[in-house]
Amino acid sequence: MAALPASANDHSRAPRHRVEISAVQYNSPGPDDRSNRSLNAEWVEVTNTARQAVNLDGWTLEDEDGHTYTFEDYRLAGRATVRIHTGVGRDNRTDLYQDRRNYVWDNRSDTATLRNDRGRFIDEVSWGYDRDRTDRGDRGGNRR
Repeated sequence: MAALPASANDHSRAPRHRVEISAVQYNSPGPDDRSNRSLNAEWVEVTNTARQAVNLDGWTLEDEDGHTYTFEDYRLAGRATVRIHTGVGRDNRTDLYQDRRNYVWDNRSDTATLRNDRGRFIDEVSWGYDRDRTDRGDRGGNRR
């Protein structure tokens, strides 16, 4: 049995994209008055750390209660971040809107889960469950 050189093995795999939930603002600053401004101050950031763009069409972002946002016709550039706001707004390259009239992310505890267009787990961030975990600052959450 002949072994392949390491370089041949390295090139046999397709490049893997690295997309992750990079930050969560689950408690919008100020009073929770359900205004569109307050709703849009609640958001999740998704970052593509790879150089290649990733087509997020059909990917989902979901909370523990089943509130699901589905990405439609969106391509995340390489080494770029998109912020998904809860409220109503006009989508662009850096900001997407769920167009909801109620808050999604629970201030006490919740989990944001990102899945690809085949429903496969990509990443998740949780907060409020284990006070000993390190928070990601003001916008944080805890990666499981």
